Amino acid sequence: MKMIECVPNFSEGRRPEVIAAIRDAIAAVPGVAMLDVSSDPSHNRTVVTFAAPAEVAVRAAFSGIAKARELIDLTTHTGEHPRIGATDVCPFIPLEGATMDDCVALARELGAKVGTELGIPVFLYERAATRPDRTNLADVRRGEFEKARDEIGTNPDRTPDFGPNKIHPTAGATVIGARPFLVAFNVYLGPASNLAVAKEVAKAVRTSGGGLPAVKGLGLDVDGQAQVSMNLVDTDTTSILLAYDTVKLEAEKRGVSPTWSEIVGLVPARALFQIAADHIQLKGFSADRVLETKIAEGARSGETVAGFVASVASNAPVPGGGSVVAHVGALGAALAEMVAGLTIGRKKYVAVEGDMKELAAKAITLGARLAALVQEDSDSYALVSAAYKLPKENPAQIATRDASIQAALMKAAEVPLETARACVAVAKLAAICAQKGNSNAVSDAGVAALLAEAACKGASYNVRINVSSMSDPHTGRKLADEAAALVHECASAAIDAISAVERAIGS
Repeated sequence: MKMIECVPNFSEGRRPEVIAAIRDAIAAVPGVAMLDVSSDPSHNRTVVTFAAPAEVAVRAAFSGIAKARELIDLTTHTGEHPRIGATDVCPFIPLEGATMDDCVALARELGAKVGTELGIPVFLYERAATRPDRTNLADVRRGEFEKARDEIGTNPDRTPDFGPNKIHPTAGATVIGARPFLVAFNVYLGPASNLAVAKEVAKAVRTSGGGLPAVKGLGLDVDGQAQVSMNLVDTDTTSILLAYDTVKLEAEKRGVSPTWSEIVGLVPARALFQIAADHIQLKGFSADRVLETKIAEGARSGETVAGFVASVASNAPVPGGGSVVAHVGALGAALAEMVAGLTIGRKKYVAVEGDMKELAAKAITLGARLAALVQEDSDSYALVSAAYKLPKENPAQIATRDASIQAALMKAAEVPLETARACVAVAKLAAICAQKGNSNAVSDAGVAALLAEAACKGASYNVRINVSSMSDPHTGRKLADEAAALVHECASAAIDAISAVERAIGS
């Protein structure tokens, strides 16, 4: 699957109801994962970040642009940030499985759709640009809405790539393109009395002023503070740390020191790792050394779902029931994470946003652990099988073989017991999602609980069968008893979730 990131910027940062309407229009498209919504009243601007499969990315972006045209009037809009349209800019960025060429094609598809169906003139920029003088967003947006209103239709150089050769009276024009990942990074230089310094520093830092490569910068007055606003368009070329240090150096030359900085929207983990590595001069550091990276890789690795199903269906003894229930438990955790994600950022659920963020983090951890248990269960069977194949020609070999079998059976019981414990935790998260989460996804929370309950009971079977195979079943009785207690605990949590579902959807 080709995954695309899209980061539309809307010229509204002060009216929560408008921001919510635009966000919801995008999020309503199936397959969209809403990653971030960042609004700034001073800039009067909102940056929405979402990810989606390539086949729905244009539809989602178009929904947001259409809603912005409906709700935003640039003739009454004021703000610190330059803008040319209600949807000012809408770039596509390639993620997993996608290329820049894919994003260029999406930009052109969206541009044609916006121009034809919404009557908004569209200019293509960055990698999607059709002319060299439109590669840079600042050049396309120069003079903002007010100048574009006068020049589109009268100046041949301002003829749009798509749509009518005239400005939309309230929605202006929209700039659509394809680009690599960009980091929006701002450094503050104290009170607004330092604005002149901020403007000088921005000029000294940005590429067009002879400063750092792959950096765009402006000096702005934001909430009574002087801000150097930067877009780092390639953090491999100019890192966040280098950008900050350069701003600091240029500001201090002028008798001013930075007070704080911020990142708007999302940032790649590698860019943050790079800051730490550069600052303490780590040699040979890479993201492969980060624990969470390895966990995520482990959770993503392995065969496809279809391949896993085919492996289960084969006449090989593994993967078997233990692996299947761990996989089912992981699916339950994924659904709980999904419901939490559909709740976070919604105005209606602001009171539980903190709970949902914590819940999502727990679901991610549980899902990763259950995904690992899929393989661990197969590995534990291999240990049992290997133990039974040990030689038994003499008393010493028999004793060694018996001890190995008992140890392997104990391990084979402990793995599904851990699966059962994780499934109880998943069921409890599902119950919270059903009770507090987005009511439009309450059925998904119910499914998560049902999956967790089934997986927990299935895991208990695997605990019990391995305990019963021991020469002394009393050795593993404690494990079997815990498994039985977990089944009851999981069932209770599932009942809570199902009750919430039934209340929500009625008879």
